[in-house]
Amino acid sequence: MKRGRLQKQNKTVDRNLLFLILTFIVLGLIAVADASAPQSLNSYNDKFYLLKQQSISAVIGIVLLLTVSKINYKFWEKVATPLFFVSIALLIIVLIPGVGSKLLGARRWISVGFINFQPSELIKLAMAMYLAKVASVKKGAASFFIPIGVVLGLIMLQPDLGTAMIVAIIGLSQIFISGINMLYFMGGGIVGGILTFLLIILSPYRKDRLLTYFEMTEDPLGKGYHIRQVLLGLGSGGLFGVGIGQSRQKYLFLPEASTDSIFSIILEELGFLGGVVLIFMFLYFIFRGLRIVKNAPDDFSRVLALGIVAWLGGQAFLNMAAMTALLPLTGIPLPFFSYGGSSLVMVLVSCGILLNISKHTTYG
Repeated sequence: MKRGRLQKQNKTVDRNLLFLILTFIVLGLIAVADASAPQSLNSYNDKFYLLKQQSISAVIGIVLLLTVSKINYKFWEKVATPLFFVSIALLIIVLIPGVGSKLLGARRWISVGFINFQPSELIKLAMAMYLAKVASVKKGAASFFIPIGVVLGLIMLQPDLGTAMIVAIIGLSQIFISGINMLYFMGGGIVGGILTFLLIILSPYRKDRLLTYFEMTEDPLGKGYHIRQVLLGLGSGGLFGVGIGQSRQKYLFLPEASTDSIFSIILEELGFLGGVVLIFMFLYFIFRGLRIVKNAPDDFSRVLALGIVAWLGGQAFLNMAAMTALLPLTGIPLPFFSYGGSSLVMVLVSCGILLNISKHTTYG
């Protein structure tokens, strides 16, 4: 009983959310199969190579999703602290030359045999768990901002501004719902904004990306090449798209067609209407997630659920905003759709936790 009203507890996971997640997985594999074919053929002499890799990750992710959805969310409260510090250790290890793999100027992967793993994907969930535990024991503002600052600092040493932005979104959303003084929240947001601006203008690469955003017509074969190819894809798609499998930009014209830029390929093939449908699917995901947050049984589950929703929803819309030229290009993958094993597996693990929390929600 609570305030004189009978509270009922769900006995099963949110089936609408589960069905939506499985739909995302299927659509994501179709998108990767389509967008990655030219790159796979050119690099591996097998147009299904990247699809096969993503399918393996999807199978692993689905198994973990279903397994984690059956593990009581309170388990993660018990392991949140050690998991967070293990994740911090991995972020440090990836910076060690010879251990962390360097690609395109960034050191973000740990390679063990044929397995490539991004610690920055694990830290998103680990930090969300740790901050949820901090909120559950009602610690002060410093207990939130110090771990967020450590994580952001290590990620920027890779460097990876896109992931740092997602981490900031996760952290600030959890601080907001935790009940600490709003002055701390606003102060953290202001400091974060200033630091982001400084990190952009002090880095020639990031500064060029920002300037390119404001001068898209300049240097079309150099700095402005990527965004121009994105816009060409959008323009070609029109209202209804050129048809599934008919993209021209995926034929090595659009950089990162199967990863960060996959939304552009989707818009080219399915058009404006297809893009709107996908956006509404993500909005529905956020709606179901916030419903779980609202009805979560305790502080830990509520703050953790919001962190997961903010992570996946924020990442999706930052990617889509960049791919529609509403924001500068940031190198952020589209959850469920972009090629990347570490990302897909961790997204599905986090969804498994969200589903388990939904099993314990109360309503009435």
